[in-house]
Amino acid sequence: MEVSVTSTEQIKRNDEVLLDVNELAKSVRSDLKNLHSLSDDCCISRVPKRLRQLNEKAYTPRAVSIGPLHHGKEELKAMEEHKRRYLNEFLEWSEVSIEDYIKQIKEHETRLRNCYSETVGLKSEDFVKIILIDAAFIIMVLLKQSLKEFRSKKDRVFSKPWMIGEVRFDILLLENQLPFFILDDLFKLSNKPPEGHELSIIMLTHNFFIDTFGSWVAKRILDKHDFSKIEHMVDFLRICQQPPKLQNRKKLKKLTVPSVTELLQAGVKFELGSSKKLLNIKFQNGVLEIPPLQIDDNSEILLRNLQAFEQCLCNRDNYVSDYITLVSMLAKGPKDVEILARNGIMENWLVNSEGVSTLFQKLVQENLLFPDDFYFSSLVEDLNSYCKNPWNKWKATLKQDYFNTPWAVISVIAAGFLLIFTVIQSVCSILQLI
Repeated sequence: MEVSVTSTEQIKRNDEVLLDVNELAKSVRSDLKNLHSLSDDCCISRVPKRLRQLNEKAYTPRAVSIGPLHHGKEELKAMEEHKRRYLNEFLEWSEVSIEDYIKQIKEHETRLRNCYSETVGLKSEDFVKIILIDAAFIIMVLLKQSLKEFRSKKDRVFSKPWMIGEVRFDILLLENQLPFFILDDLFKLSNKPPEGHELSIIMLTHNFFIDTFGSWVAKRILDKHDFSKIEHMVDFLRICQQPPKLQNRKKLKKLTVPSVTELLQAGVKFELGSSKKLLNIKFQNGVLEIPPLQIDDNSEILLRNLQAFEQCLCNRDNYVSDYITLVSMLAKGPKDVEILARNGIMENWLVNSEGVSTLFQKLVQENLLFPDDFYFSSLVEDLNSYCKNPWNKWKATLKQDYFNTPWAVISVIAAGFLLIFTVIQSVCSILQLI
C-alpha cells in the first residue's frame, strides 16, 4: 500500500509540473506572437542611452512632437492646437477630403509602423490620426517657409521667430520623424501645385533646409543625388553630404592624426576647399585642403542626430561619424581652431575657439569607429607619413624660425653676403701674404 500511495503522489506531482510547463509554453507563444515584425523599412529609432546621456537636449523636441515617439508629452501639448489649425489650412488648400487622406494613410499603416524600430502601441485609429495631423503640419511648414503667400499675420508659428526656430530644429531630430514617403503621397494626392510654382515635396524640403542650414545644403544638390529613396528629414541632410562615389578604403592600422598645430610645425599648409562637401578633404604636395565648416549653437544638434542615425541603423556608411572622429583629432585645442579660422576654413560663431574644440571632443565620445571601413584611412596614412619625414620637418623649422617674415629673409640674405665677402676678403689677404 505504501508503494501505491507513493506512486499516486508522484503522478500528481508530475501532472502539476506538466500543467506549469503548458502554462509557461502558452505564455511564451503569446509573447512571440506579439513580437514586432522586423522589416527593411525600419529607419526611425530612439537614440541609444549611451549617446542620449551625453546631451539629452540634443535629441529631445522642444516645441512640437512629430510622429508617435514623443506624442502626448505635457511640455509639447501647446503646439497641438497649432497643428490642427495647419491641418485645416492644408485641407482648404488641397481641396481633398479628409476621408481620402485617412484612406491613404490607412492603406500604408503596416509600412508606416514598420518604419519605427519599436512597436508603436497605439490603436489603428489613434496612429492614423497622429500621422495625418503631423504630416499636414510638416507640409504646411514647408509651404509657408518657401512661399510667403501661405503665411498670414494670424499665424502663431511663423509670426514668432523663436517658435519657428524651435520647430525647424525639432523637425531634424531622429526620434521626431515621419517616413518621407507618406509626406510625398499626401502632397501628390492634393495634385494642386501652388499657383505659378511647380513644386514637389523634395523641392520644398530642399528650400526649407537651405534657409536653415545653408552651409550644409548645396543649392544644386537635387541634381547631383538620387533622393527617390529618402527615408526622412535626417536622411535628407545626410545625403546632402554623401560623397558622389565612396572611395576605396584601406584598413586603418592605427588611428593617430597630428593636430593642426603639429601639422603646421611639420610644414603642412592649409587651404580653404572649394567644395561644399565636408568630406571632400584632400592632401597633396604638403597642402591640406579642407572645405568650409561653420560652427554655431545648433551644429551639435545637427551632428549628433546624423551620428545617431548612422549608428542606430547598421546598413549605412558611417561617413559623418568618421568626419567627427577626424575633426576631433585635428582640432584638439583652441590653437588648432584659430589656425583653421585664419585660413578661412572654420567659421566660428561660438563664444571662443575653445568652444569648438570642446564641442568635437564631446561629439567623439561614444562615437563608433570601424578601422576596416574608416572613410579617411588614406588621408590619415598620408598625413602621418608626411609628418614622419625628417626633411619636411627640417624645411618647416627653417622657414618658421629664419624665413617667417620678409625682414627675416633679408637679414639672412644680408648675413650670407656678409659671410661671402668676409671669406673673399680673408682669401685675398692670404694671397697678398704669399
